[in-house]
Amino acid sequence: MSFTDREFRNALGRFATGVTLVTAEVEGQLLGATVSSFNSVSLSPPLILFSLSRTAKGFPLWRQATHFGVTVLGHDQHDLSDRFARGGVDKWAGIVPKRGIAGVPLIEGGIACFECVTHAFHDGGDHEIVIGRVLDFSVGDADPLLFHGGRYRHLRELETTLLGGG
Repeated sequence: MSFTDREFRNALGRFATGVTLVTAEVEGQLLGATVSSFNSVSLSPPLILFSLSRTAKGFPLWRQATHFGVTVLGHDQHDLSDRFARGGVDKWAGIVPKRGIAGVPLIEGGIACFECVTHAFHDGGDHEIVIGRVLDFSVGDADPLLFHGGRYRHLRELETTLLGGG
């Protein structure tokens, strides 16, 4: 290998991603994590995935989660992203979760929300890849919060101008 972990991470950071919060409850404990490694897997059956660091404080509990939620954050929700990205704090302080059809704790106000039953876990090196089967979803109407180059970003519509009068 002719590159460092930091160089590889910086290169990956050139790919703009949406920002999601993944939530669950295990043994009465609310779990939550900011995740940009969210993706669709299959339309039929409806499957999505995210990956979680094996060094995450709540990792052993995440492995026990039978259901989870994924909230896609809107452009004005970077404060929630920051809150759930931190370790060692009560991420849920002052937040009363909405409950999904399987009792999953969900964050309100996102631009999309997926309620899932855990389908499979796969080895992803220093991360665990979690695949969920979507039981239900809802969508909102706002621009997404994006992450690119180590910073939050927002969508900007490009205006098309015809040169030469048409």
